[in-house]
Amino acid sequence: MDKSTILKKYGTDYINMTMSLLEVANLKNHIQDKDKCIAIKPNLVCPTPASYGATTHPEVVEGIILYLQKYGFNNILIMEGSWVGDKTQEAFEYCGYRELCERYNLEFVDTQKDKFHKVMCDGLELNICDCVDRADFMINVPVLKGHCQTNITCALKNMKGLIPNTEKRHFHTMGLHKPIAHLSKGIKQDFIVVDHICGDLDFEEGGNPIKTDCVMVACDPVLLDSYVCKLLGYDLDQVPYVRLAAKIGSGSDDLESLKVKVLNEENQVIKEFSGDEDDPYENKTIVSGKMLEVSYAVEDIDSCSACYANLAPALYRLKEEGKLDKVYKKLGSRISIGQGNRGKTGTFGIGNCCMKFDNYVKGCPPKEDDIYEALCKFLND
Repeated sequence: MDKSTILKKYGTDYINMTMSLLEVANLKNHIQDKDKCIAIKPNLVCPTPASYGATTHPEVVEGIILYLQKYGFNNILIMEGSWVGDKTQEAFEYCGYRELCERYNLEFVDTQKDKFHKVMCDGLELNICDCVDRADFMINVPVLKGHCQTNITCALKNMKGLIPNTEKRHFHTMGLHKPIAHLSKGIKQDFIVVDHICGDLDFEEGGNPIKTDCVMVACDPVLLDSYVCKLLGYDLDQVPYVRLAAKIGSGSDDLESLKVKVLNEENQVIKEFSGDEDDPYENKTIVSGKMLEVSYAVEDIDSCSACYANLAPALYRLKEEGKLDKVYKKLGSRISIGQGNRGKTGTFGIGNCCMKFDNYVKGCPPKEDDIYEALCKFLND
């Protein structure tokens, strides 16, 4: 399998779908040496089940493990760190990964507890967890989903789970796109298995899953993310980190060079098309744009994803109830959020960064329900 190809398979037997895709991709030849340390990087952003649309299905990871062990690759570990505001160990437990690791006797590295070191990533110095250096071959297993700040998240952004929480916060002060792109030079992805089963196409933390029942494999994270942009109806200009990653040499964003191959149950190619063509198996219009409908009420200065992701659905609930415009009118200004508000004053802020505001919702991050209730109380006072 070359870097200009994406293989896709549809169905509900996620373990066997994954294994068969790896067979066709001939993953064992990509790895070659059976003594290599193989790191599997899922997405365990928060402690919610995969069916919620945020986290990697453990069945997909199990399919990878079974394939690797079938061919004698036994030096395997799983590494991940949840977003700021949630504990990795809770996601590890709740999402079924403790059971998975115990069943196959695998080590799990919680990167929130790991030490880290500085790495020069094409001119940008970033802190990366020490466990990355243990990996000889990195298998990235992202969820294809939307994101309230970057529009999409898949292969490139999933590497944020391998940096410490302090660096995650720093990413947001740098504007997310530049550090995500440069991180691709500091952490090399050797192979990607995409959980495109039921990702939430609006919010990173899930809650509104769109069932597709698809698993994909690829070798080029930039080309893959370029394809994801097309699937979700975004131009590459709307997801700047993809083009930035291509510019610094982490992969290609040339969709004309991409060949997408859809396999049937017998692993035969039943459809092949270029990446710049419409995908006959996908609906490009399923992104609802919920965040755009409420963003006018928000003043965001370097907010962390978890904080913003809890604000967005709270505002959408208010909008559906006909209350958001009333809150906005009573405030006379936008709702503030983000690290850039530390030490500042204002009318209404979200999270501890806004603790000097006249009104603010406590937490790092505050919960969605707390935000919703605080805004309702402000409206009714």
